[in-house]
This record gives sequence, structure tokens and C-alpha cells, in this order.
Amino acid sequence: MASVVIYTRQFCGYCSAAKKLLETKGAKYVEHDATYAPDVRQKMIEKSNGGTTFPQIFINNIHVGGCDDLQALERAGKLDGMLAA
Repeated sequence: MASVVIYTRQFCGYCSAAKKLLETKGAKYVEHDATYAPDVRQKMIEKSNGGTTFPQIFINNIHVGGCDDLQALERAGKLDGMLAA
């Protein structure tokens, strides 16, 4: 199973939707909540090459993007392959 990391913040509908999609796929993920942690947010921005919106998702250290990007991978039939790698 792939290594999945997701940077989130509390009360974020997109974060909840992304986590729900990952959970329906049976993917385990490491969540970093940046709500009250500016250092975690800064690390997310650096790791994602400037991504400041939530969530920011990484699969096998590859920056996928946000919730819309994750859902686009699912619609294109590519998410399962990435999660299986």
C-alpha cells in the first residue's frame, strides 16, 4: 500500500471529503493538522512548492494537490493504481 500524507485544518469540508475518499479506498494516511501549527503549515507550503490551500495531499512523496485533484484522479481511474504502488 502507498504512503499517503495529507495536510489538513479543522472545519475544512475539502479536507473531510479527501479523507473520506481515501478511507473508502482503504488507504491509510498520515494526517498533519495545521490548524494551530504555523510550523506545520510552513512545512506543507515548502513541500508542495507553494500550495497554501487545504488539504495538500502526497502519495508516495508525489504531490497530488488538493481535494479536487484527488477526485480528478479517481474519475480518471488513476487513483487506485497510485494507492496500490
